[in-house]
Amino acid sequence: MKEGYEAQLKSVVLLKNHDRLLPLEKNKTVYVPKQFTPAGRNFMGFPTPEKLDYPVNMDLVKKYFRVTDNPDSADYALVFINSPSSLGGYSAEDVKKGGNGYIPVSLQYKEYTATDARATSIAGGDPLESFTNRSYKNKTSVAINTTDLDMVTGTYAKMKGKPVIVSVMMNNPTVFSEFEDKANALLVQFGVQDQALLDILTGVSEPSALLPLQMPADMLAVETQSEDLPRDMKCFRDKEGHVYDFGFGMNWSGVIQDARTSKYVHEKHPDK
Repeated sequence: MKEGYEAQLKSVVLLKNHDRLLPLEKNKTVYVPKQFTPAGRNFMGFPTPEKLDYPVNMDLVKKYFRVTDNPDSADYALVFINSPSSLGGYSAEDVKKGGNGYIPVSLQYKEYTATDARATSIAGGDPLESFTNRSYKNKTSVAINTTDLDMVTGTYAKMKGKPVIVSVMMNNPTVFSEFEDKANALLVQFGVQDQALLDILTGVSEPSALLPLQMPADMLAVETQSEDLPRDMKCFRDKEGHVYDFGFGMNWSGVIQDARTSKYVHEKHPDK
């Protein structure tokens, strides 16, 4: 259990730490907005109801901080969101309208129209399909959890200039340009328990992980990358000037430069 917990701590990536806001001082007052989850289906295909609830265990949060529901009384805001979740790239509704069913898999929260997608796809030919072109060019999709973006922007407004810390539970790469400027600190995690995040936030443990994949600058970068060429995507650059590329990560001292980055980043991309 100890080794498993240490592995969780070592998987959390710190992307942004403006003015060295983190680690946070314990027992400060924090505001944690509730997260709206729209109705949908789970991985087994069963329907799930909509809900509005805290995205973290608040009893656990209270062991680290004082908690308030009033942003005006808070020293910091802690916002816990999920990466953009699309409809899986297929829509029965599109089929009903005469389409091929394929729609964009968007990595942003806002509505996305695939104007730069291929007119003719390089996939297709399934024996159960009567066509070979799976193109979704000019079709539109929007993330199921677009309200997660509203959590960040809404909280930023409510805090009136006071620090906002955003943690992203990442299931897929994310277009950070939609909300990075609304966050004083940004962390990415891949399914760790709440305690691990709170230990990182309060300095019980120092972040040490690096991004295992690239974060796109925008959806144009996603559409124009080459499927058979690794790490060729234009990556997002934040307000601090840091590029969210493969192998990027920070600790309390700043950008991590160690044996891992020498081997996996600089050897492949000496200009980084």
